[in-house]
Amino acid sequence: MPEKISDQHPIRRMFGEMVHRAFHDRLELRGDEDVERYVSNLLVEFLHDDQIYAIRNAYGKRVTDLGEMLLEGDVRYNAPSFEREREVHKHVGDFLLFWAGLFPESVPKSAMTLNGEPLLPPIAQGRTSYGIVSEFRHEPFGRESSFYDKMSRRFEAYVVGLRYVRQEIGVF
Repeated sequence: MPEKISDQHPIRRMFGEMVHRAFHDRLELRGDEDVERYVSNLLVEFLHDDQIYAIRNAYGKRVTDLGEMLLEGDVRYNAPSFEREREVHKHVGDFLLFWAGLFPESVPKSAMTLNGEPLLPPIAQGRTSYGIVSEFRHEPFGRESSFYDKMSRRFEAYVVGLRYVRQEIGVF
């Protein structure tokens, strides 16, 4: 497990400022300060690939395939509880937001199907995964429900915002 980057580390401020410029200034998304904090923290967390690929299967093996992640987050297949389903879908939403925003040419694809049906396109799956998370309205998740509903409804806008962050970084 990688060491946590401190709350005072300059990279947190840098990502926070970039996300704010992208979301607030360029996209004019007002009132999304909670999302700005969430996304800038996500960028810091995902600096290490152990966080990008944080989902493990029952054997402790890192899951890198999107289809396998979805199987890990489905109580009909591998998820032992609804809490696990929520955890995995939150991660899938984060995972797809990160990839679609910063590395759209490399969005992880999967040839897998679930129940014989092809997987949703990555943007639709990210939106759907956050939507599933928002349905957990009981405690201890109730306070976060409306936040993940907003993440779901505005998923494409947040992807565009991260593409602005990508441009500002200028490395890609």
